Amino acid sequence: MTGPADSTPVQAAGCVLWRRSPVDGELELCLVHRPKYDDWSHPKGKLKRGEDPLAGALREVEEETGCTATPGAELPTLHYPVGGRSKQVRYWAAEAVSGTFTPTTEVDHVLWLSPAAARERLTQPRDRELVDELLAALRLA
Repeated sequence: MTGPADSTPVQAAGCVLWRRSPVDGELELCLVHRPKYDDWSHPKGKLKRGEDPLAGALREVEEETGCTATPGAELPTLHYPVGGRSKQVRYWAAEAVSGTFTPTTEVDHVLWLSPAAARERLTQPRDRELVDELLAALRLA
């Protein structure tokens, strides 16, 4: 099917999920590995029809990482092409509160990394900018 609906960006949302290390109290970011794409990214996903973007972001975090999270500042929205369509992903900073990761076919690994290590591990350069935005939002830059 072609037409005006195809020009509407795919709507998605996610979080730059963070916590204080249980070992040394240093800031750690959660990255997810998606075997379908063999990439490392921030937890995110498509919104359900009519879903509030922040609610969708928190739902995706819980589905992909097993963590419940407390949302913080809204971070920049990313826009990029996927499969011939435009995709718009709204992001929030979110602090992990509780939960346990269980691997799925969608996400098979999570890593908790320092901001510097997270920047290195992220597959897409556009996702690295969100690390800096989180640090600025947390006033740690």
